[in-house]
Amino acid sequence: MSDFSTLVDRYIAAWNETDAAARAAAVAELWAEDGGYTDPMAAVRGHDAIAAVIAGAQGMFPGFVFSRGEVLDGHHDLVRFTWHLAPEGAAEPVVIGFDVAALDADGRIRDVHGFLDKVPAM
Repeated sequence: MSDFSTLVDRYIAAWNETDAAARAAAVAELWAEDGGYTDPMAAVRGHDAIAAVIAGAQGMFPGFVFSRGEVLDGHHDLVRFTWHLAPEGAAEPVVIGFDVAALDADGRIRDVHGFLDKVPAM
């Protein structure tokens, strides 16, 4: 489980990385070359597209930070976890999500399937 925990921590850190070059490097380290990301608002493949989705989320919620939620569980090449998005220091998250990541043989992310459990009314 510690490997899954470390992976999820690195994943959350990538979503919080505001420097474009550092974010691109984090995505390249985490995802397989042809890795994908799918959630209700995006379905992309490849490092550049994944980094762009992250930048887009940061643009939608400036000053907000991602953090791990309560759920983290994995087996074989799959890990599932919850995450929160909120302004820094906020007591309650504005967005809550649930992601499932499939890993390749090297332990890099092959695909992420994301779900939004709580979203703000817009």
